[in-house]
Amino acid sequence: MDHPTTATLQAGLDDVRRSPADIGRVELIVRRPDVDEREVLEEATLDTAAGLVGDTWKVRGSRRTTDGSAHPEMQLNIMNARAARLVAGDDDRRQLAGDQLYFDLDISVANLPPGTQLALGTAVIEVTAQPHTGCAKFARRFGEEALKFVNSDVGKQLRLRGMNAKVVVPGTVRAGDEVRKL
Repeated sequence: MDHPTTATLQAGLDDVRRSPADIGRVELIVRRPDVDEREVLEEATLDTAAGLVGDTWKVRGSRRTTDGSAHPEMQLNIMNARAARLVAGDDDRRQLAGDQLYFDLDISVANLPPGTQLALGTAVIEVTAQPHTGCAKFARRFGEEALKFVNSDVGKQLRLRGMNAKVVVPGTVRAGDEVRKL
C-alpha cells in the first residue's frame, strides 16, 4: 500500500479537528497479545493493574522507567480514530498504529490536558503527561512523511500520534460505547 503524502495528511487535518470535544465514541479496541500481533475486540476489560486485560503492556517494559518495568503512566495508548484513518489510508490498517483504543474524540492537549478523566463503558481512565510519539515501526507501517507529520508541532498539539492514559476505575468497554469527558 502507498503511504500518504504530506499534502494528503494536511488535507485531512480539518476532519480531525472536527472530532467531538466532550462526548465521542470508542471506534476500535485492539489487544496486542505479542510483538507485532493485533486482535481487534468488540469488548475489553480495563484493569488498574493490567491495563487492557490480555495486552502485553505489562511485560513489554519501558525505557522511561529506571528499572525497565512497564511505565504506569503509559498503560493505555489512545489514538484519535480520524487521525488513524488518515495515516492508515484504510480502516482495516488502523490497528497497525499499535494503540489499544481509538476514539472519535478531540484528544488534543488543549481539550484533554493531563489529569482529565474519561468515562467509557463502565471504566474511567485518566490522561497522563507521558508523551506518545511516533517511532520507526510507525514509519515502516505508514511512511516517513506520516511520522514527521504526527511529530510536528501541530501533530503534537493535536496528539495525532496519540496519548497515554491509565485506568483509574476498572470496567468493561465495548466498540461503539460513548466516551465522555468528566
